[in-house]
Amino acid sequence: MARIKTSFSIALLLLAGCASTQQDQGKQWQSLLHTEHVLVGMIWDSQAEKYIAADELLTRIEGVSYLLLGEKHDNPDHHALQLRALDHVLQTDNVSAVSFEMMSSEQQPLLLDLSLNSLNSLNSVSSLEQIKEYLQWDEGWNWDYYGPLLHRVIQADVLINAANISDEEMMQVYGSPTAAEIEGVLDKQTMVALEKDIDDSHCGMLPESQFPAMVRVQQARDFAMASSLALNTGQQLQVLVAGNYHIRRDLGVPNYLLNRQSSLEESQIVSLAFMEVDKASNDPADYLQQFGSVKAYDYIWFTPAVSDEDYCASLRQQ
Repeated sequence: MARIKTSFSIALLLLAGCASTQQDQGKQWQSLLHTEHVLVGMIWDSQAEKYIAADELLTRIEGVSYLLLGEKHDNPDHHALQLRALDHVLQTDNVSAVSFEMMSSEQQPLLLDLSLNSLNSLNSVSSLEQIKEYLQWDEGWNWDYYGPLLHRVIQADVLINAANISDEEMMQVYGSPTAAEIEGVLDKQTMVALEKDIDDSHCGMLPESQFPAMVRVQQARDFAMASSLALNTGQQLQVLVAGNYHIRRDLGVPNYLLNRQSSLEESQIVSLAFMEVDKASNDPADYLQQFGSVKAYDYIWFTPAVSDEDYCASLRQQ
């Protein structure tokens, strides 16, 4: 897998700037693994190949059309930092909608009513638990992580959208040819990389015959997430909250945003990944996991890790 190595001067910058940037974090990490790692709390600008402060990053994301906030789903620090970024842009009063991977199309009617009538809804759906019950929340997603994000958007009286496909839609995609609106969006090299990543994510245990269907499902999800964000003329900001893999510039949601809107400039999309550090690497470029010339993320905000368990090893022992 291709990796871009940083220069010695960048490494020196890391050592010089680490303390001030970590102090800027101003919080106690909830994840406790590798908290001493040199990258923890650092923010990497992958295009400029340098570190930036949190305040600078937050200022930069104010003026874009689409802000894609990534995450590792089970890391509480990622959700705390998402809330920080989300709260910042909501305070500009320039956010028109926020989409969540954690909700599927069948929940959209509930979200529409909750968002457009938020002042009335808050009278009867005010607490986090009441919102959870109202939305028929999928227990597979930790509500303690996502409830505060949703509540903040409701308080801001901003439209909330479901970004994912339903289980029924997923089965339809699984058993059907590739949809016309998805066909050809990714080039051959990217499709090969996507297939390899899907195989790796299933620990090499997925039958090869299932690769095409799984790739279609992945693409359908990314397409749906892009579609949940309305066509944007650049006047207002829209936000997507999703897993880091979905927000990748090289093979994820940005490709479908650009494909449907020819006038959209790449600079109007910002992909911000919140990522756990790996004790095996202090080089931020390693975390891009890129296979070509396109940087997977515009920015990476590094956090401690929740666990270093080898999930594939555990799975193979079963």
